[in-house]
Amino acid sequence: MPLAVFVLGLSVFALGTSEFMITGLLPGMAADLHVSIPDAGLLISAFAVGMVVGAPLLAIGTLRLPRRRTLLVLLGVFAVTHVVGALADGYALLFATRVVAALACAGFWAVALATTIALVPVDRRGRAMAVLVGGLTVANIAGVPAGTFLGQHAGWRTAFWAVAAVTVVAIIGVALLVPETTGGAAGVRHELRLYRRGRVWLALGVIALCQAMIFAAFSYLAPLLTETDGLPAEWVPGVLALFGVGALIGISVGGRLADRRPFATLYGCLALALTALLVLALTTDALVAVAAVLAFGVAGFGANPALNLRAFQAAGDAPTLVGASTTSAFNVGNTIGPWLGGVAIDAGLGFPSVAWTGMLLGAATLAALTVAVAVQRNDDREPVAV
Repeated sequence: MPLAVFVLGLSVFALGTSEFMITGLLPGMAADLHVSIPDAGLLISAFAVGMVVGAPLLAIGTLRLPRRRTLLVLLGVFAVTHVVGALADGYALLFATRVVAALACAGFWAVALATTIALVPVDRRGRAMAVLVGGLTVANIAGVPAGTFLGQHAGWRTAFWAVAAVTVVAIIGVALLVPETTGGAAGVRHELRLYRRGRVWLALGVIALCQAMIFAAFSYLAPLLTETDGLPAEWVPGVLALFGVGALIGISVGGRLADRRPFATLYGCLALALTALLVLALTTDALVAVAAVLAFGVAGFGANPALNLRAFQAAGDAPTLVGASTTSAFNVGNTIGPWLGGVAIDAGLGFPSVAWTGMLLGAATLAALTVAVAVQRNDDREPVAV
């Protein structure tokens, strides 16, 4: 595996830490900025919306630019937004920095995915994308808890400074170790043709549904575990870290399997995820629930390389824009899943309802995936290995 791919994974570690650490910093940020917790929570929504909108726009805007140079500019903007955010004396300025950071993050994801694909042979793409996305997994295991710890003990601004510092290290790594590759020589109009392909829309739909399945339950794991399963509140961070360990295992194994049998990998991960969700929906035993959380982490992130690989295979010769589209699709799922889980809770169905919601979304994912298999069989006129 080229060292450059690991450098890009380090960059994703910085981006992912920033994206998710806000959850643990909300109380301190709200108190310091003199806003309510819900208002502070809008900083998370601003980032998600910026990711969904920014990925395709920046992919199109940077399509003809050299990729390494583009990556460096986007990382530079990301670092500056965190410096400005750390110095911000008001909510409005901090909100603006989160939107700009999300745009830079979205653009980086799109270009980094296309760069990773260009750096490795076709039969190693799944593993390469596992390394890239693995940076996000490690961010959830180490970066987010570390950022939360810093925020709790030294103030949330310290966490922002730390992300800026890690981003600077990533900039140096990209500058020294990532070779220059070119963007889409055929132009925007050529890449936009990918949206005429039904297989692309199916691949993106499977991504969004699968991600919504994961986050419908994951977003509410803490109250589910404590209120329903009787887990002591002080154990929750450890269980969430265990989910991250499962995610790291899943993405490592899933990356290897995706190169050989992407559809089979997706079916297997979905089966494991649905089983874990069923256990979470029915059990009231804390230890059983914890085991299910570990399995859920393995399944949820084990599917990630195959999800990305299928989108790139469907897109063919439009790698930059499909990288942006997958970024948007993942974030659509990140947005819809928690919202649907919240709707179920607000309807008075209890915290186990988020697991049932995840199962419904998982069933929809299975249906969409089965349609995708049928479409590919019809298009290729040959059996698909499942």
